[in-house]
Amino acid sequence: MNNTPVQPVILAGGSGTRLWPLSRQHYAKQYLALGGDKTLLQETAERLDKLPHVPPLIVCNEETRFLAAEQMRQIGQEGAKILLEPAGRNTAPAIALAALEAVSDGEDPVLLVMPADHKVTNTKVFIDAVKSGVNLSEAGHLVTFGIVPDKPEIGYGYIRRGTSITDSEAFVVDSFVEKPERSTAESYLSSGGYYWNSGIFMFRASKYLEELEKFRPDILEACQNAFAAKEEDLHFLRFNEAVFLTCPDESVDYAVMEKTNSAVVLPIDVGWSDIGSWSSLWEASPKNASQNCEVGDVLNLDGSGNYINAGSRLVATIGLEDMVVVETKDVVLVAPKNRVQDVKDIVKHLKDEGRSEYQHHREVYRPWGKYDCVDIGDRYQVKRITVKPGAKLSVQKHHHRAEHWVVVSGTANVTKGEETILLTENQSTYIPLGEVHSLENPGKVPLELIEVQSGSYLGEDDIVRFEDRYGRD
Repeated sequence: MNNTPVQPVILAGGSGTRLWPLSRQHYAKQYLALGGDKTLLQETAERLDKLPHVPPLIVCNEETRFLAAEQMRQIGQEGAKILLEPAGRNTAPAIALAALEAVSDGEDPVLLVMPADHKVTNTKVFIDAVKSGVNLSEAGHLVTFGIVPDKPEIGYGYIRRGTSITDSEAFVVDSFVEKPERSTAESYLSSGGYYWNSGIFMFRASKYLEELEKFRPDILEACQNAFAAKEEDLHFLRFNEAVFLTCPDESVDYAVMEKTNSAVVLPIDVGWSDIGSWSSLWEASPKNASQNCEVGDVLNLDGSGNYINAGSRLVATIGLEDMVVVETKDVVLVAPKNRVQDVKDIVKHLKDEGRSEYQHHREVYRPWGKYDCVDIGDRYQVKRITVKPGAKLSVQKHHHRAEHWVVVSGTANVTKGEETILLTENQSTYIPLGEVHSLENPGKVPLELIEVQSGSYLGEDDIVRFEDRYGRD
């Protein structure tokens, strides 16, 4: 392999259903730290530290853009460029937008496309495989990484290998196979010629665009037209929404990889998991002598084979076997491990009933910090607000609510109409309904305050913004 830098493309979309209630629609699993200090997105970005590469292109949506940017900032990758999909249209259009951006400055890099929500435990072997993938990509191949299976998994698609590639560990792709029945999966495992489809790809940006034009010109045209009207905002790239919405919803597998004559599969055995369910997270996590995985403040008596996650308080269990128990500030999930695929049905019920628990946590992150909805009732709501040092909320007003702020710690610079005041610990102020106001942390430590809202309507959409440093409407 030469030292030409790889262009990572990290796909960070997702609906947040499979690991609910830890993951939510606006806080999908790639933004969670599962078994370590770093989130899955951060682990994905840092996986390439020992490989020559340029700052990653991250594809996500409008709702999670600040979360993605903040997590990149935390690991020193502020140079990451974040591409905002106007709507989810699957992986083929997402990769097309990234490829168009990659070639927009006249370069033609090798793209390494990785989902942000997978775990890889053997990074060294993965990097070695990527180096082989670069050589194959530069030779004109479209590379897919096939996971060497260790069990007859029925939840993954498979790749059947064909003839071997000269001077390489790769094989021509014979076919892609849908998720099989168990007996079929067992035959795949015993034959040795099948691999799990990891969803990780490598190819020259121009090669992907050429193959997309050959097999799905409608997808390419929609992406090109949306890209032509791109706008840059802070770290973010936005594309024409009306045009992008005309783009077909298609995976890269269906759109290109199953049709091209240039597809090759490179087998890897890197301790990979897509963390696709609570049971797969249990399998990928450290366990004690009773095969329990316990996270947080857990008291588990006479239990075995359980995944128990206590997010905010003590969780005590007696005699549980092969169960999943997940506690957050607003939800408790209890399910047998062999029924966790049905979590998506719970999420659907919540969505159909118009409840908010499928969308976001009680604690919600914003570009300036976060807030935790401590209590809510008829005509009132109590929030604990944390503002990062140097951050400022938008200049705004509300039509339906008044607010009372009490500083718990730190310093608050508050603007109310024409008045500006500085508040410190135990001091407070009142914001009448309809008054233009803003809140800023001028200090070096986080600002924490309690906000009590009162009024006829307390929704987050009751905000009229006059000025916002984060580009929000």
